[in-house]
Amino acid sequence: MAKQLDRRRLLGYLVAAPTLAVAVDWTAALACPQATRAAVPSLPQPEEIFDLGDMQDLAAAPTSGLITVVVNGDGTASLAVPRAEVGQGMTTAIAMMVAEELDLPLGKVTITLADARPELLMNQLTGGSNSMRSMYIPVRAAAAVARQRLVEVAAATWDTDPALLTTRHGVITAPEGQTATYGELAAPAAARTTLTVTAQLKPQSAFTILGTPQGRIDARDIVTGRKQFTMDLQVPGAKPTMVARPPTINGTVVSVNNVAAVLAMPGVTDVAALAHGVAIRAEAFGQCIDAIQVIDVTWGPGTVDGQSDDTVEAQLKAALPDLTTPLSLLAGSVDAEFFFAFASNSPLEPDCAIADVRPGSAEIWSSLKAPIVAQGAIAAALGLPVSAVTVHVTEGGGSFGRHLFHDAALEAAEASQKMGKPVKLSWSRTDNFRQGRAHPMCVSRVRASYALGNVLTYEQRHTSVQTEFGHGLGDMVTATASKLPVAGGLALSQTIFELTQSSPYNFGVTVQALNEIPLRFSTGSMRNIYSPNVACAQELIVDQLAKKMGQDPVMFRRNFLKDQRLLAVLNKAAAAGAWGKAMPPGTAQGIAVHSEYRGAIAVLVDIDCTAATVTRPISDGVAGPRVTRALVVVDAGFTINPRGLEAQMIGGVQDGIALALTSSLHISAGIPLEGSWDNYFYTREWNTPLDISVIVMPSASDSPSGAGELGVAPAFAAVACAYARATGTLPTRFPINHAALGFTPLPLEPSTPQSPTDGLGNAF
Repeated sequence: MAKQLDRRRLLGYLVAAPTLAVAVDWTAALACPQATRAAVPSLPQPEEIFDLGDMQDLAAAPTSGLITVVVNGDGTASLAVPRAEVGQGMTTAIAMMVAEELDLPLGKVTITLADARPELLMNQLTGGSNSMRSMYIPVRAAAAVARQRLVEVAAATWDTDPALLTTRHGVITAPEGQTATYGELAAPAAARTTLTVTAQLKPQSAFTILGTPQGRIDARDIVTGRKQFTMDLQVPGAKPTMVARPPTINGTVVSVNNVAAVLAMPGVTDVAALAHGVAIRAEAFGQCIDAIQVIDVTWGPGTVDGQSDDTVEAQLKAALPDLTTPLSLLAGSVDAEFFFAFASNSPLEPDCAIADVRPGSAEIWSSLKAPIVAQGAIAAALGLPVSAVTVHVTEGGGSFGRHLFHDAALEAAEASQKMGKPVKLSWSRTDNFRQGRAHPMCVSRVRASYALGNVLTYEQRHTSVQTEFGHGLGDMVTATASKLPVAGGLALSQTIFELTQSSPYNFGVTVQALNEIPLRFSTGSMRNIYSPNVACAQELIVDQLAKKMGQDPVMFRRNFLKDQRLLAVLNKAAAAGAWGKAMPPGTAQGIAVHSEYRGAIAVLVDIDCTAATVTRPISDGVAGPRVTRALVVVDAGFTINPRGLEAQMIGGVQDGIALALTSSLHISAGIPLEGSWDNYFYTREWNTPLDISVIVMPSASDSPSGAGELGVAPAFAAVACAYARATGTLPTRFPINHAALGFTPLPLEPSTPQSPTDGLGNAF
């Protein structure tokens, strides 16, 4: 279907504007993979037929015609893309699309981030590895229509056939030698009223930019410090602001008992009670921190007061549904239960926002992946119409799902309104870990039965602390629906689970189901949502099945995989990674496959679990098993930018290593104990493989699959499988070092941010 779509003529609109502006009307066709034959085949699961990305594509399609490419008078092109750039390289890929179809050098394309645009409905959500899938045709088509319009205007000027003209590097050339630049034609080509135009997309064989390795268009600004993040913006009057937060999650303010004393501190200008904290505005962030350390607040209860790792785990296990697969005397079975701790998705950039709220209007700056939802929520909180709230989407220093929520932006707006002044609000690192969004604790119970060389049943019951999906699909309707009791929020959770989870194996009768318990921690979709935990449990069971049935893990997977693309990446990984090589005692290889977002991936790792590794001194950060090599083989459909895809896969490997071995939050008295990177053990340098390689497989697809999150789940699973083979024990609690206090020293009580001043407003 993708080939047919690329080659048909596309309908576009010339939007009334001073220079050429183009929009496109496009609706995507959907395709599903074909299953291979097996002795006991499994019926297709919902994700295999219609996945989360398909749902997002359909939701975005009706407003795809509102995405415009503009050709400027200086010969450059620009596009305000309705997605968020948070370090994943999205703006580079979009620029490549525009440059390709316009026949412009990449350096002449400028990509900015669009403000919140409510008219886009569900077409301004960044998540689910969907940006390239949903934007690939609309952006290319808009650029192609722009090129066609320029050619037609040039042809009319020269009284020649448009088919005889060529475009290259922003210049149109006629057979007789006449030339015109895009800049010269931008104004004449502009429409005074909306017109319809058709154009032809380039065939893949004609690509000169798409599919080639490209450096990031913002790389120079990143390495020279010129890149502008939220806290770099200079909004007149916006002074540093921070929030004193309750000792438990979602605690409330009863009273502030020493306002006058705080206002008398050096630099402090304002104090205002918020829904879940007290905002302090000062001349410098250090002065805000000084004030936070002395402010006296009487706090109301939170939503999970008294909860701890043990109490939450007990509630999860009590809520675990019974496995329904009957056991037979004629069949063997593998049963296991896997525990996954809370994990933080804190990016390097703490949550932050700038707000300037005035009577009758508000202006917000923040990194937001669902800006329409943020705009609606802020308008409601301020008592303003949505049209009076302007939300600017800034580039973010990471997200991993955190920026699907607008917590900092809403706080900044509330503080600015109550203070009557602009604020530049930043969370502390401690705030991010203790009060920010987290991946929920969960338990997966699995049973697989087998007989006569076949797997007959596979059942996985996944029970989790509820994940908040308050962002919905990026629009106010689904965001509101997600907060409705049971039928709303639970329905959305179940929908996302069903549209992201499936088994890649022919395991006979297959059941994978989600159950959630209503504990109101601050949760959210961490990178790859449910898949890392679900896939880790599944791949460990696959290895156990292979062992029970006397087969090598790779050969077992070959025998049961449904998808030929998965078989291809598995075979390539096994060959390129020298699967089965001799290794010293205490070391081993692990391999895992995963299919999601219409992509296919295999990850192979080597792990060292020898005594010398697991007894590293605590001063090194953490101790424990060390991943020494990682190989990723990926088929992500048509690869827009191989260099960007490679970076995404390497990032996924790091996340997978962290989730398997060290990355977790410990809950005590209703709040996480970890308060910063010094005691939250993400992957450290010593546990980052020196040997990481990525092989991008040639793909039969003409369009990209999702890739941003694709590498996390199989990397997690591969590390877990390697650990099991190296130690001869099946790991059932993750991360493996979560309870190993000798390896990961815990803070004894929640910490407060450290002040860079002497308490008198003077910097140290």
